[in-house]
Amino acid sequence: MQSNFFKMPLFFSIIFFIFSCSAFFYFYKTINDNNKKSQLAEIQWQTETFKQDEIKTLDYSVKIIEKERAQLETHFAQSSDIVPFLDTIEELAPQAGTKAEITSVDVLKNYAGLMVGMKAMGTFNSLYKFLILLENSPYELEFVAMDIQKETLPDVENKNKQDSKWNAVFKIKLLSFVE
Repeated sequence: MQSNFFKMPLFFSIIFFIFSCSAFFYFYKTINDNNKKSQLAEIQWQTETFKQDEIKTLDYSVKIIEKERAQLETHFAQSSDIVPFLDTIEELAPQAGTKAEITSVDVLKNYAGLMVGMKAMGTFNSLYKFLILLENSPYELEFVAMDIQKETLPDVENKNKQDSKWNAVFKIKLLSFVE
């Protein structure tokens, strides 16, 4: 009986050892799997955080250059912005001391441009200043045709050539036109 008594605890010890080893390896494998999953989740989290930081940086950059972008967009007239463009051109006339009116506006389909016909009246100096203001406007303009004619003769008694009136007809093509 004694020999049987020593075999039984040894048998239970071996079974307990095998059970403990299998539980250890099971938990070890589970911990390693969870470790790999957490590392993948951390990599995804870092990737998303990096993307969000890039978006914030890009948004900040856009806010910084918003003023310059708005200024750049003023150099291009869109099909919905024809009236402000025409108003801008007409506002240049009083600055030069002339009277100007738009006579025609044609959208060029094949060229994607805008053709503007304009009449201006004033002294030769004021018409010349108006022409310079048009050339220096923020829009890219091409002068297709221009006709300047004297309307009245100078006053013979005063011989004042400054009072003579001139008429000008401009045909201007707006090159920076976006449909």
